[in-house]
Amino acid sequence: MPRLIHLNGPSGIGKSTIAQVYAEAHPGVLNLDTDRVVCLIGGWRETFFPTFKAAQLLAVAMAETHLRTGHDVVMPQLATRVADVEPFEAAAEACRAEYREILLTAEKSVACGRFAERAANGDAATKGVDDVVQERGGPALVGRIHDQLAAYLPQRPGCVVVPTDGCAPSETYEAVLAHLRAG
Repeated sequence: MPRLIHLNGPSGIGKSTIAQVYAEAHPGVLNLDTDRVVCLIGGWRETFFPTFKAAQLLAVAMAETHLRTGHDVVMPQLATRVADVEPFEAAAEACRAEYREILLTAEKSVACGRFAERAANGDAATKGVDDVVQERGGPALVGRIHDQLAAYLPQRPGCVVVPTDGCAPSETYEAVLAHLRAG
C-alpha cells in the first residue's frame, strides 16, 4: 500500500533534508516539496499567499497522481491548520494509500536558531521561501509558527512527534524511519 508521508514542522527544522534523504534511499518516491512548487509559479513573491494556495492544489493533484502509480510520496510541508492537510488525507484515501503525519519539532529557541542559521547561509533550495519568511518576521515568525503547531497538535491524534533537539539529521532520519516501520 502506498503512503503519503507528511513531514510537518516549522521552517528550518529539517523537513526538506529528511524528505530528500528518504526519497534518495527509496527509488520511486516522489519528494513533493510545496515550497518548490510555489516557486515555479510566476509572480509568487509578490502574491505569496494566493500563489501558495494554487501550489497546494497542484501538490494535491501531484500526490494523488503519484500515489495511483503505487509509489510513496514524501511531503515536507508546514501545516498549522487541519483544513490544510485534509485535501492530502482525502487524496491518500481516494488512492487507497496510507496518510502518515510526522511532526519534526524542537524547543522554540532551537527552532528559531535553526531557521536563522539556514537563512544566513543562503541555502539555494530554500532561499526564495526563506526570504518571504524573513520579510514577515524571520525567527519571530518561526516562533509564532512553533506556537501554532503546539495548538494544532492536539487536533491531530494520529500525528507522531519526532523531537530533533540536539539531533544530527541522520539521527532524525533514523527516528522517522523507526516511526514509519512501527506503522
